[in-house]
This record gives sequence, C-alpha cells and structure tokens, in this order.
Amino acid sequence: MSEMSCETAMPVTVSARAAKRIAEIITAEGQDMMLRLAVTGGGCSGFQYNFALDDAVADDDLVVEEGGIKVLIDSTSLEFLKGAEIDFVDDLIGASFKVNNPNATSSCGCGTSFSV
Repeated sequence: MSEMSCETAMPVTVSARAAKRIAEIITAEGQDMMLRLAVTGGGCSGFQYNFALDDAVADDDLVVEEGGIKVLIDSTSLEFLKGAEIDFVDDLIGASFKVNNPNATSSCGCGTSFSV
C-alpha cells in the first residue's frame, strides 16, 4: 500500500461534493465500504473509468481519504490518474461522478471514457 506523507501532495484528490456523495452511498449500503476507482480498456475513447464499492485494500492500492471516506486506486490505474480530481456533479442531464483528468487528451461526450 502506498503511504504518502502529509507534506507530499496526493496524486489524486477527491472534491468535497464527491466525498459527501460517497459517504451517502456507503451509509445506504449499511457496511464499512470504500469506493474503488479503476481505469480499464474499453469505452468509445479507449479507456473507461469504473466505480465500485470494495471492503478490502489491496497491497498496491493508493488510499485517498477525504471527509471521512476512502477511495482506492490500484497502481496500474494510478498511472492514468495522476493529478486527477474525482468530483460529483448534479446538473440537468443527471448526477454522476466525474473525473477531471489532466492526462486525458480527449474524452467521450458522456465523460466516462477517455484517451491518452
């Protein structure tokens, strides 16, 4: 597991809105869970973001803590997510998690897939 000192900036951040929504989802589950963000091949742009609940931290996971919640990111996915922010948006077209990823050179219209 990657441990980062308080003096080192986290390679991935979680907005306050996202942390609040993750906490709501975990509370509704009624179990001690964490959100896992992974990057996999696929989608209309080459790679896609996958969000899932998980109850275990793997040895190669980065653990990002914000507002009492934890987000897990495996080391392979982290290579695509360095400098990214996980946000939650609730607008006219719907509510969803959004990854503001500076590594993405393009993304699909719905924002769930990207290319580098």
